[in-house]
Amino acid sequence: METVADAARQENVARILDAAERLFRHYGYSKTNVADIARDLGMSPANIYRFFASKAEIHQALCARMLDGVYAVALEICRSKESAADRLRRYSLAQYRLTVEMMMDQEKVHEMVVVALERDWHVIDKHIDRMNALLAEVIREGIAAGEFPEQDANVAARCFGAATVTMCHPQMVAQCLAKENRATPDELIDFAIRALKK
Repeated sequence: METVADAARQENVARILDAAERLFRHYGYSKTNVADIARDLGMSPANIYRFFASKAEIHQALCARMLDGVYAVALEICRSKESAADRLRRYSLAQYRLTVEMMMDQEKVHEMVVVALERDWHVIDKHIDRMNALLAEVIREGIAAGEFPEQDANVAARCFGAATVTMCHPQMVAQCLAKENRATPDELIDFAIRALKK
């Protein structure tokens, strides 16, 4: 059961993360420090350090919050009643759209994600594991419905994710966007779904 102290702590954490995200988006991750976040909130840096040990820890929490939003979209699609192939298609296109909107349209957000990827934070691995588990669930249902032949759903999910990674990895999306000699999102998805059917 949540206590008043727990609720107050969560509220303070949310306020700090909101302020940090606003400042990171406006000035960029590298140009924002804990003192800036504290000043924005009208509190001392020492107060921020009661909740987060460093700017990097704030960034990790923000990254986790952003990825939770991405996961929520994926979960809704993967739990829908469409065929497995249609869900995989919608899932992949949604991942691509979110990557383009969230990370490419806002250069400062892109910087935050690149830092997280370069530092190989556990929040990224946790996100990949959760997404692979969702894909495996959809693939298992596709096998049960006769859409896909019998296969290891966990391996198939990892391979599907790897085959479509250029659609959700911000650096790859940035490099491939609007280049005519790269596979389009639809081509990649068709290829990955055909592979599941063999």
